[in-house]
Amino acid sequence: MNKLKLKTVIAGATRNSLKIVLSMLFASATSIYAQEESFNPLRTAVPSLTIAPDARGGAMGDIGAATEPDVFSQYWNPAKYVFAPSKAGFGFSYTPWLAKLVNDINLFNVSGYSKVGSSENLAIGASIRYFSMGNIILSTEHQANSGEASPYEMAADVSISLKASEHISIAGAFRYIRSDLGAGTEADQYPAQGVAADIAGYYNTKVDIGSRESLLGVGLNISNIGGKVSYNGGVTEMFLPTNLRLGASLQMPLDNFNTLAINADINKYLVPTPPGTGANDDDRTKYNETAAISGIFSSFNDAPGGMKEELQEVTWSLGAEYAYDRKFFARAGYFHENPAKGNRQYFSLGGGFKLTAFQMDVAYLISSTPSNPLDQTLRFSLSFDVDGMKGLLQ
Repeated sequence: MNKLKLKTVIAGATRNSLKIVLSMLFASATSIYAQEESFNPLRTAVPSLTIAPDARGGAMGDIGAATEPDVFSQYWNPAKYVFAPSKAGFGFSYTPWLAKLVNDINLFNVSGYSKVGSSENLAIGASIRYFSMGNIILSTEHQANSGEASPYEMAADVSISLKASEHISIAGAFRYIRSDLGAGTEADQYPAQGVAADIAGYYNTKVDIGSRESLLGVGLNISNIGGKVSYNGGVTEMFLPTNLRLGASLQMPLDNFNTLAINADINKYLVPTPPGTGANDDDRTKYNETAAISGIFSSFNDAPGGMKEELQEVTWSLGAEYAYDRKFFARAGYFHENPAKGNRQYFSLGGGFKLTAFQMDVAYLISSTPSNPLDQTLRFSLSFDVDGMKGLLQ
């Protein structure tokens, strides 16, 4: 247990909200603060929803919009499920978060899917994620112990994907979200709760490269579309991390045993850009009063720095996956975020092996920026092929 002594008085101020303190702690997981005046990151509630849950996607620089379908497609793009090679599957993943700083902040994820009907043109997917921030000891300005808090964030969702044609599928997902940053430690603090939806699409087709037939995939996922949430009974509200993800993948057989896939994703938050340090009260009021759906549409042209700043809000990833005999895998990738918007920049690598009924994967993150608390982050995933399990039992 990490015995973090959180002082509730900062610079002589009165007791601050635990939510604010925890948000500052968790911000280190989603942005590496840049020392420049132009630093203006986007602000959302429930930031754990943006953490890649599985080792395969994490090993390729957080990529998954158009990669080959697997059991963890619920997070990346649920429309891929109807193109999965197996009729059903499920998996578990575990990520120790900020392990360089503390030892009890963790992300747990369970995902699965099943195709429906003999035609297999319809699939149902589901996942549950739980982000535990450990136990935190609270103290007053006089260092007296005032209790403990066990903050957490969780989400549960279900998706339906439909094959619209031989090459195209569409999907929708519905999600319940709860974020408890220590409700009950202050009279005016409550868990934030909300619902959200995803809209996704996937296209794949075979293309000839040289003398070999390759698989081209393109994927789109707009996730966490929903209203604002509040930690203080509606006095103030925050945007959910609505995100636009667009990706492409090209899987090329090198010979009868070796395959190489090249993948890329780009992301943009569909939330308003904060007014910035030089904003006036009217700008801040307008930002705070912007509705969630209005914020999605205005997010493309509301940055104080104009189109230059809008482009800074786009993150991109490149990743590759090598497979030998479809049983042994090696992966690598790179993730880039502009310094003015968080400065998360890191390499990742990993591998895995697959047997008849299950697959195990691991990923490792290597920061390319100094003092990054995400450096050396590990991810572990274990997935099961239901068809393969049935074959072992026959």
